[in-house]
Amino acid sequence: MESQRNCSSYFYYFLSHLSSMDICYTSFVTSKLIGDQLVGRNTISYGYCMWQVVMMRFFGLIEVLILTAMAFDHYVAICKPLPYMIIMSRTRCSVLILAAWAGGAVHSFSKFCMIVQLPFCGPNTIDHYYCDIFPLLKIACTDTYLTGVFMVANSGLVALVTFILLFGPYVVILFTLRNHSAEGRPPNTFPEDKIFALFYTIIAPMFNPLIYTLPNTEMKKAMRKVWCQKVF
Repeated sequence: MESQRNCSSYFYYFLSHLSSMDICYTSFVTSKLIGDQLVGRNTISYGYCMWQVVMMRFFGLIEVLILTAMAFDHYVAICKPLPYMIIMSRTRCSVLILAAWAGGAVHSFSKFCMIVQLPFCGPNTIDHYYCDIFPLLKIACTDTYLTGVFMVANSGLVALVTFILLFGPYVVILFTLRNHSAEGRPPNTFPEDKIFALFYTIIAPMFNPLIYTLPNTEMKKAMRKVWCQKVF
């Protein structure tokens, strides 16, 4: 869809990366879960368990940071429509994506360094359908109180900062639209995808592509054009 000329907004650039992160994020759990159900197995190797811990944190934070970048994109498109193409250049959008990847790498690596040092003496049975940090802390044969406190503090700080950065632009957008309405002036028109993004930025990852694409007229035309080219 990014190759279609009529999809000129950088919104679609962020959406393509967000959809990729959705696929990667869910694949690390569902692929293993489905495979184990088919063969009747409920075990996981230590290496793959650590890999799940790292990748879930890695792709999860990247997804949140991309949503934050999309919130900033919506703010510029609605509140500063005239200089939009100057503020949201392709280079700046690429920098935001790279920053999201860097943030995910730092976050996941810090969690991995804490978990990989824990000793596991057995029985190594976790009450979960995938390897997560806190179920692993419960079966570690050492005192994990300080580690647990650090994990909670780290996750809480990340959640608080991303929450402010994610919802801050939408609060400004709502106040801007309300002020336009109070002054009797119609607000600047903006694409339908911006409206949907305003209300559905925290829906489960698997629904993001449906929410952002199917209700959008431009995306429907682009999908229809690509489909016709493949058929004919």
